[in-house]
Amino acid sequence: MPNASQTAPSSFLLVGIPGLEAFHGWLSVPFCCMYLMALLGNVSILLIVQSDPALHQPMFLFLCILAATDLGLSTSIAPKMLAIFWLDAREIGFEACLAQMFFLHAFTAMESGVLLAMAFDRFVAIRAPLRYGAILTPRLIAKVALALAVRAVVIVIPFPLLVRRFRHFRSNVIAHCYCEHMALVKLVRGDTTANNLYGLILSLSVSGLDLAGISSSYALILQTVWRLPSREAQRKAFGTCGSHISIILVFYIPGLFSYLTHRFGHRVPQPVHIILSILYLLVPPMLNPLVYGAKTKQIRTRLLKLFFLAKGGP
Repeated sequence: MPNASQTAPSSFLLVGIPGLEAFHGWLSVPFCCMYLMALLGNVSILLIVQSDPALHQPMFLFLCILAATDLGLSTSIAPKMLAIFWLDAREIGFEACLAQMFFLHAFTAMESGVLLAMAFDRFVAIRAPLRYGAILTPRLIAKVALALAVRAVVIVIPFPLLVRRFRHFRSNVIAHCYCEHMALVKLVRGDTTANNLYGLILSLSVSGLDLAGISSSYALILQTVWRLPSREAQRKAFGTCGSHISIILVFYIPGLFSYLTHRFGHRVPQPVHIILSILYLLVPPMLNPLVYGAKTKQIRTRLLKLFFLAKGGP
């Protein structure tokens, strides 16, 4: 049994999904399938774009950044979570726990930023199609990716630092299946006002600012589209945004629902909170390649060719 009071614990014990331990084996099946689909889909996107020079365009380069981010996001929780479900490997070192927390939140912030960059990409494509390639050069896209990565690191690094400063913990048992910031804060003996406040400000500011930027981009896109001379031109313009809009909805709607139930749904059972948080981190990485594969002809065509080659077809 863990001690009633832990001082700078060397490790934590991850419960998994409290109250549903008997069903971990069954729950692992859909979660494992989601993770495998995320791996297969996003690696396929990276290989397809890398292998076809015709796809070395801004939209597909941003898609590669999104795919790499999705791989990092899903991998930050899935292997350890499945190890808990299958092998009862609940122990995680203190430093490893802080590292998982950092990468989890950093990749989430990165994904939000990439969606904002992709909204700007669609704005330029519709507002200035003749100068699209000249504005969004590979060099500029690389700088944007670097800036988003630096932003994610800078805004998330306080999380492990704020937790690391505490020396006394009520327990070393985390009622979760991964090291999430607020799950760790609940174990702390001491004043956690700074942690709570920073977590709230970060969630609202990052998502709020990125959503404001995305909304502004699409407001300008709509303004441009309504000025197009024909219905067919308007339909094609909207068609180029369809995949991106779908991805935005896939990422933000589950995230908003998970956030609201976590902050205000005090009557929602804890297992529901945790399952929602897992779905929020696994469903977008799984669906993003499917959305682009279904809605983007170039990706769909290359994916079918890749599939037939793997099957030994012509």
